[in-house]
Amino acid sequence: MDAAELLKRYAAGERNFQDVNLMRASLSEVNLCGIDLTGANLFEANLSGANLGGANLSQANLTNATLIGANLIRVNFREASLKGAQSGEANFRGAILQNTNLSEANMGGASLIEADLHEANLSRTKLVEAALNGSNLSNTNMTHVNLSRACLDRANLAHSILTGAILDAAKLSEVNLSKADLTGANLRVAQLKQANLRNANLSWATLRGANLSNVNLYRANLSWTNLTEATLTDAMLMDANLRRATLIDTDLKNANLSGAVMPDGTIHN
Repeated sequence: MDAAELLKRYAAGERNFQDVNLMRASLSEVNLCGIDLTGANLFEANLSGANLGGANLSQANLTNATLIGANLIRVNFREASLKGAQSGEANFRGAILQNTNLSEANMGGASLIEADLHEANLSRTKLVEAALNGSNLSNTNMTHVNLSRACLDRANLAHSILTGAILDAAKLSEVNLSKADLTGANLRVAQLKQANLRNANLSWATLRGANLSNVNLYRANLSWTNLTEATLTDAMLMDANLRRATLIDTDLKNANLSGAVMPDGTIHN
């Protein structure tokens, strides 16, 4: 089936196009709202500016597809592949992206507000200035993801892997990063007010100038972490590991350091 036939049948009222082969199809700016493309092959297809609101694309192959500026509100992408896809400025609000492969995709400026990305693969994905407010990113592979200047306020990233991630100037207020692995991550001047980093691994991370006021860092690993000029007022650092951490001009006013291992290896009383 080619794109022309698909559009003709869609215009006639047909919605079920499961397992259809639309490899490299040109479908930019088309209206396919509510279409069922479960298991479809859309490899390198052009869907830029398309309206796919409420569509079912579960298990579809969208590898290297173009989705720039597309309307993807509440689309079901469960177990689909969007590896290497170009989806900058696309609207994924409320989309289901569970177990979806988004590795190496370019999603700069995309809206993923309240999207469900549980156990998705976001390794080396570009999400610069993306909006992920309230999204579910728990148990997600985000190794070397680029979230520079992205907004993740109130997002759930519990148990996620963010080793080597770029989160400089990101907004992470009230985010849940409990038991997340942020080894070597760049969180320079990030906003983490009231974030939950309980049992998180931040070893070798850069938090220079970050705002960590009222943050929960209970039993967090902050060894060799750069906290120069960071704000940790009223932070909960009980039993945290700060061995070899850099605390130059760090604001620890009213922080609770009970049982914490300090940079010199001593235990804070």
